[in-house]
Amino acid sequence: MQSFIYVNDQSDFTIYNIPFGVCDKAGDTAICTRVGDVVVDLSECERTGIFENLALPEGIFRRQYLNDFIALGKNVTREVRLRLQAALTRGGRLDNDIFRESAIFIPADDVHMLLPIQIGDYTDFYSSREHATNVGIMFRDPANALLPNWLHLPVGYHGRASSIVVSGTEIKRPKGQTMPEGADSPVFGPTKQLDFELEMAFVVGKDTSPGDSISTSEAEDYIFGLMLFNDWSARDIQKWEYVPLGPFLAKNFASTLSPWVVTLEAMEPFRVSGPVQQPAVLPYLQYSGDKNYDIHLRVDIEPSNGPEKTVSVSNFRYMYWNMCQQLAHHTVNGCNVRVGDLMASGTISGPAPDSYGSMLEIAWKGTKPVQMPDGSERKFILDGDTVRMRAWSEKSGIRVGFGPCDGKILG
Repeated sequence: MQSFIYVNDQSDFTIYNIPFGVCDKAGDTAICTRVGDVVVDLSECERTGIFENLALPEGIFRRQYLNDFIALGKNVTREVRLRLQAALTRGGRLDNDIFRESAIFIPADDVHMLLPIQIGDYTDFYSSREHATNVGIMFRDPANALLPNWLHLPVGYHGRASSIVVSGTEIKRPKGQTMPEGADSPVFGPTKQLDFELEMAFVVGKDTSPGDSISTSEAEDYIFGLMLFNDWSARDIQKWEYVPLGPFLAKNFASTLSPWVVTLEAMEPFRVSGPVQQPAVLPYLQYSGDKNYDIHLRVDIEPSNGPEKTVSVSNFRYMYWNMCQQLAHHTVNGCNVRVGDLMASGTISGPAPDSYGSMLEIAWKGTKPVQMPDGSERKFILDGDTVRMRAWSEKSGIRVGFGPCDGKILG
């Protein structure tokens, strides 16, 4: 397939993608997709009749969030995506001068992307064996880095949905209590160990009722799509507060989310097998088929007055616990989920130091600072730094990406 819209070789937004997002278009909210450097207004597309006979609710593409659209179900959302794909292909229904000069197509630089989903609940998992092992080595016994439960269940915690922001939103450095080395009592102030966490997240696409559980074989029916995610963390605050109940102020101040939801259908060509799980997991966590995805990941740090540096090149395929297992575990006790709920993977780290997904690991708790092109060094993230994350899949001439996941730190 090839679109009549120009798409460069490194674009995240090929005709094979057709993600969904929400933009501010001259003060009006519009649900949209994107091809190349062009944002496509789906409400304007609807006027052309390309969605005829789908019985779409009136104004569905003028909503503030994607939730109502997602709730229509995959039979509808999948067909909308396929019709868009056909209409935007060279020779398709929208490939004529009348439409090209209409309000359907907007240069990407002329719109402001918004948070695309109303997030009711947010769960963060801890599903990278490499990351969990690294943290265990640094803070516990290297010979027993993984806690006893880690190989038996996807560890997770309930995070704060209200502070999840869209890419490009500036982040204020959080304050809290820390316990300095050698001190007898805690102190209060801004974190000195601000960190990023490289993650992917999935969006729940269907409600369940309290008491219901989702099996691993059913899970993909309940996952609408994926997004790129940065779970900002204050490591010094976290170290002091996390016992006995886990992260709190160290995590709830902000998380950054990419503006586009990439559907599972778009990710189909990039399925891969996951790591062998030993010991064998309990029956409700067992699954069949390829449930991991080959998604390339990159993290750059850009100082306020200097060139950027790539500090991590990783891949989503490394995850020990896959999304189907995460959703099955989340609901096995009868916990209900709702459309728009967000579930993040946890930090994605690979086997080599250059594939670690956090500064805690990359700089190894500050003992191996990263040298920046301007001569400075980084143990953690400084004021004025912008952390830029990118994610994309590529295979046999098909490329699908997730767009930016950027955040600048303010003092």
